[in-house]
Amino acid sequence: MHEQQLQEMRREKWRLDGRSMRTLEDARSFIDAVGFCLLYPQRPPVLAPTFVGAYKGSEEKLPTAQMAFADPEAHEAKDLMVRLLREKTAYEAIVFPENNFLVSAAVFPYFYGLVGDRNPRQTPKSSARSEYSPLASHAFQFIQKEGPIPKHRLRELLGGEISEAALDRALDELWARLRITRVDYKPDEGVFWDVLFRWSPDAVREGVQVSVAESLTALVSKYLDCVLAATQDEVEGFFSNLIGRARVREAINALQAARELSFVHVGGRVMLQVSSLQTQPARDFVPKSKFEALPPRPGMPLVQRRPRRPTSLRPKSTRQDASEE
Repeated sequence: MHEQQLQEMRREKWRLDGRSMRTLEDARSFIDAVGFCLLYPQRPPVLAPTFVGAYKGSEEKLPTAQMAFADPEAHEAKDLMVRLLREKTAYEAIVFPENNFLVSAAVFPYFYGLVGDRNPRQTPKSSARSEYSPLASHAFQFIQKEGPIPKHRLRELLGGEISEAALDRALDELWARLRITRVDYKPDEGVFWDVLFRWSPDAVREGVQVSVAESLTALVSKYLDCVLAATQDEVEGFFSNLIGRARVREAINALQAARELSFVHVGGRVMLQVSSLQTQPARDFVPKSKFEALPPRPGMPLVQRRPRRPTSLRPKSTRQDASEE
């Protein structure tokens, strides 16, 4: 496989080939095909599709999360994302800093099995060894009792003296383990939060029953299906925000032992690929020329020959020089 061929296949799968995603049906089809994606491009770059890129149908001049406020199409893409979240076709999670990470409904139980809390109904306890702060524990109790609840109302219940940044950190602690999730957004009230096991009980119930090892192998396989081919370092780097690299290598080895992954050479690099992709008929690949040929002009030759140099300017041959000596 050529590197250019791989890039063109990714562009087609990620809808960066001019097929802009503007309807809810298009959005459902996209998230089901890729499994998971970022909302905006990440810095430094992450090998994964973006929702805003599929919405625009191009990878040119895509806004980052920090610059999305100035891009009208980014606002439209986010509104379309919220519609997916409302109908539970997609779920939202924290994976990369300051960026939305979307997971399809079919993939989400495995994602929950990897990072979700095994006791979703139990109030998180705060202690020296706990991963939850006292504020996160109190916030969970109010969300469980009052949710869905907007953030400004939650802040009032917790006490108005709590800073916005402190409340955001507490919510992120709960969200990282999928104890809570954002379920709606209204311009006049902002984001609404609810406990995940109430918002989507079937997905949580299914995710709790899946082991970490099974979840990770399923996610690695889906990721390689999404990007079509990737180096082992790229796979480990993508999942390193969720779990240790050693566990990712174990999952890759297990998939290789089951012959679900194969090696493929792409532009001199050895990459991993889902074995089922190698059984599909290969497309005829015609490399695109970097320069476009000009159309023939009437009365002009197709090939311009270089003019011959005058005889007086030609250097004497070595044999002639030897004979003159």
